[in-house]
Amino acid sequence: MEFALDQPVLVLNRLWQAVNIIGARRAFALLARGHAQVVYNDAEDFRTFSMLDWMDFSASNPPLAEVEVVHTPTRTIRLPRVILLTFFDKLPCKELKLTRNNVFERDKNTCQYCARVFPREQLNLDHVIPRDAGGKTTWENIVCSCIKCNSRKANRLPHAASMRLIRKPVRPKWRPVISLVLGNQHREMWKDFLDLAYWNVELEE
Repeated sequence: MEFALDQPVLVLNRLWQAVNIIGARRAFALLARGHAQVVYNDAEDFRTFSMLDWMDFSASNPPLAEVEVVHTPTRTIRLPRVILLTFFDKLPCKELKLTRNNVFERDKNTCQYCARVFPREQLNLDHVIPRDAGGKTTWENIVCSCIKCNSRKANRLPHAASMRLIRKPVRPKWRPVISLVLGNQHREMWKDFLDLAYWNVELEE
């Protein structure tokens, strides 16, 4: 049951736009409070269920796999795979936070000076223009670097250390839910809603 409650659930806002991915435990809490409904694809038609209706549906339509259900003392309930929020109609913030993990993700765990891939614990963040020279902590001035290259560059500009960046650092474009790194099984399960997110996301200027 613990494993089942950790399964991922796609969250849609009130306009049926994909906005988040949460664990099944959190999804059940939203359903129980009436803040969401289960979305179920029934023969190419999407149906929505309240928590009580979903419990009744689960009783008459048991899934084939045990991992697709949770058990209570009196009932077996199907895991929701997609839920629809009943009040929230916003999209997530377009701004991707400047964090260590997000910089590593942008640079693909690759030192931007020697082009070698490293485990994250062997990587540093480097200010291309050093802070002492007025360099700011921004997407355009922070890169992933290995410890050796970081030590070699020290508190200098790259050219002063006879080093070159393999690519210019840029601010990543905001990515809607469709571009999150998901397992293929979940991609297929959520395909209709991720396609909808792809076609309806606001374009950058």
